[in-house]
Amino acid sequence: MRSVIMLLFFVGSPLLAAEPKVHRDVPYVEPKSERQTLDVYAPTEGKGHPVVFWIHGGGWQAGEKSEVDSKPRAFVDKGFVFVSTNYRLLPTVTIKQMAGDVAKAIRWTHDHARDYGGDPDTILVMGHSAGAQLAALVCIDDHYLKAEGLSPSILKGCVPVDGDTYDVPKQIATVEERRAGIYRQKFGDEESQKDLSPVTHVAKGKIIPPFVILHVADHPETKGQSQRLAEVLQEAGVPAKAFPAVGKNHGTINSDLGVPGDVPTNAVFKFLEETLNRLKE
Repeated sequence: MRSVIMLLFFVGSPLLAAEPKVHRDVPYVEPKSERQTLDVYAPTEGKGHPVVFWIHGGGWQAGEKSEVDSKPRAFVDKGFVFVSTNYRLLPTVTIKQMAGDVAKAIRWTHDHARDYGGDPDTILVMGHSAGAQLAALVCIDDHYLKAEGLSPSILKGCVPVDGDTYDVPKQIATVEERRAGIYRQKFGDEESQKDLSPVTHVAKGKIIPPFVILHVADHPETKGQSQRLAEVLQEAGVPAKAFPAVGKNHGTINSDLGVPGDVPTNAVFKFLEETLNRLKE
């Protein structure tokens, strides 16, 4: 089945060109809460499809799982199940609790992937802005998945998109005091800032998936943070690279992801192709 999946990925089989089957507002915890639901976009046929798990942005205090633009159709056409999750927001919960929500949603995705034609052990995590920080954190700090009884080995790749908080203390030290104060309010004290920084949890020998880290090419903060994360991962032996998106801004790097001919989109699909190929070796 894996070889069939990859053939569909490469040639864009017309079997996968139909509109995705959409399942909206699926609760991943009980009792049901709007902020703890997800949407599933599935191919009309087949099974064992890899799963792309998407985390929206919004500064940890806004955003919605339905804000996915062209992504569901683009990924389903390539042979993926696409899952987009909500999570609770500030000030109701902390960022640490948000990461816990993401892990719970991944747990649900793992448990139910086969119901939608997906492979529960081939999940690729992506997210934009605040969602990029949460994606990187959950893929690197394995205690979130382990709290849900999951092995980090089910995550096969990570694509954070234009995040600026992979190293929170460094970001706070970089920006003007007004913005630094906002980050402190959101991320808490220095110990919490460090704990919520993905770079803190990178270590040699850990199970960490390969990364491609998209960022706006000429934005000094997301560029610097993306390069920082890539370098730390590389030093630990994890395949990782930062990809500069030329001609994009913080909004369009997200909204254009999945648009045919979009250069960052092509880079993501190349990364996924190479990552899934390595699984067959």
